[in-house]
Amino acid sequence: MKKKLYVGNLSFETTEGELRELFGQAGSVETVRIITDRDTGRSKGFGFVEMQDGGDKAIAAMNGKDFKGRALTVNEARPMSSRDSSGFKRY
Repeated sequence: MKKKLYVGNLSFETTEGELRELFGQAGSVETVRIITDRDTGRSKGFGFVEMQDGGDKAIAAMNGKDFKGRALTVNEARPMSSRDSSGFKRY
């Protein structure tokens, strides 16, 4: 069963290849995506890993793991909530 994982507290220098290799130790990785700032292209320090199997194992093994001097935050990704695209809050 596919599982999409949120991976937070990433070093800004972390690459998608490094994440793929790290999570590949726990199971088969489908996709890896590090979220970047639209204007600067710099990493925002988090990303998503989609795994075919081993998602629960990856959460248990990687959450709190030291990677590049930072303790990773790993949990199951929540569905994206709908947002008002206008950019203004409605009251």
